[in-house]
Amino acid sequence: MTRLIPVETDTDAVWSALDKADSTNTTASALSTVNLVCAADLKPEPIRWLWPGWLPRGKLTILAGDGGTGKTTLAVNIAATITTAGRWPDQTHCADAGNVIVWSSEDDPRDTLTPRFIAAGADLRKVHFIQGAQNSEGESVPFDPASNIGLLLRAIDDIGGVDLLIIDPVISTVSGDMHKANDVRRSLQPIVDLAAAKGCAVLGISHYAKGSKGSSPTERVIGSQAFAALARMVLVTAKKEGSNERVLARAKSNISADTGGFGYMIEPLIVADGIETTVCRWGDEVIGTARKILDDVETSELEQERSTLDDAKNFLITELETGPRLVSEIQDDAKAAGYSIATIRRARAALGIDSYKVGMSKGWVWELPAPPKVLIKTRRCSTSQDEHLREMVSTFGET
Repeated sequence: MTRLIPVETDTDAVWSALDKADSTNTTASALSTVNLVCAADLKPEPIRWLWPGWLPRGKLTILAGDGGTGKTTLAVNIAATITTAGRWPDQTHCADAGNVIVWSSEDDPRDTLTPRFIAAGADLRKVHFIQGAQNSEGESVPFDPASNIGLLLRAIDDIGGVDLLIIDPVISTVSGDMHKANDVRRSLQPIVDLAAAKGCAVLGISHYAKGSKGSSPTERVIGSQAFAALARMVLVTAKKEGSNERVLARAKSNISADTGGFGYMIEPLIVADGIETTVCRWGDEVIGTARKILDDVETSELEQERSTLDDAKNFLITELETGPRLVSEIQDDAKAAGYSIATIRRARAALGIDSYKVGMSKGWVWELPAPPKVLIKTRRCSTSQDEHLREMVSTFGET
C-alpha cells in the first residue's frame, strides 16, 4: 500500500528524505543545483529553415519509407540543392549554399553516393563523407556517435561549418535495442545536441516496419516510437505498385504544417565515364494528409475498384433495408453520394437484387432478395414401436 505524507509532516523531514534519495543516484549526487531560466529573460527566436516548412535547421528530421522508394536518392537530391543554393520542389530557393556531411553504413561513397551527387548536380566540393575515425595511435576505427561527437564537431569546424548531416540509416546510431525508447533517446541525444550546436539540419533515413501498411504513418517507422517522437519533422515516402510514381509527404511536424507532399520519380542516368546511377525528378504538389496520400499511392487499382464496389454494395443495402424503392430514387441518391451508375449496377448484380416494374406509371423498383432457403435435415420416425428409425428425409425451411 502506498503511504501518503500527511499535510502536517515536518518540511525538514521531507527534504531530508529527498536528499537521501538523491544520494543513491551517482549522477544527481555530483550536481549542486538545477538551473531554471525565466521565460521573461529569453528572447524569442523563429524556426530557421533550410527548406521552409520541410527541413528545419537545428532539428532532427526522419525520412522513412519502404525499400525501393528511393529514400537515399531523394536525400541526395535535397543535399545537392543545399550545396548549390538551388530551387526546392515548391519553387522556393535555398537561401545559401552550404556543406553537407553523409554518414552511410549501407552505400559506398565511390560507386554509389558520389555518382548520385553528380547526377543531382551537386557541388562536390561541399559534399563530405564520414569514413570512420582515428584513435590516438593513428589506427582507423568505426565512427561511434555516442563517443565521437566531439571529434565530429571539430571536423565540422575544419570545413567551415555544415548545413545538413545525413545519417543512413538512423538506426545505426543506436547502441542498444532500437525497440526500446530509452536506448533510442540516449543514442540520438548527441546527434540532436550537435544539430542545435551547429544550427544544421539532421536527416535520419529509416525504413517502415513490416506489416505496417495502412497504419498511422509515424507508427510505421521501424523501431521504437521514440524515433518519431524525438524528431521534430517526420517525412514519409511511398511508391505506386507497378509504376515509377512516388510521393513524399509530411507525416508529422511540431513546428509547421503537417500535411501535403510532392510527387517524384527515380530515373536511371549515366554520368561521367559511363557510370550508371539514379536521379530524383520532382513532380507536382500533392494535397492531403500523409495517411491519405500514402493510401492513394499504395492501394492498387484492383484494390481501389474492390473497395469502391464494397462501398456501393453497402450503400444499396442501406437504401433497400426498409423495403423496395424506385430505381430512379436510388440512382439520384447514388449520384449525390458520389457513385457512378455503372458502379451501382455492378453492386446490384453482386448482391442479386431483384428488379421489377410496379404498374404502368410508377416505373421499376429494386428489392433485396428474399432470404435463401436452407436444407433442414430431419429423421422420419416409425409409427410402430419395434421398427427402427427410417432414412433421413429433407424439408425446406426459411432462415
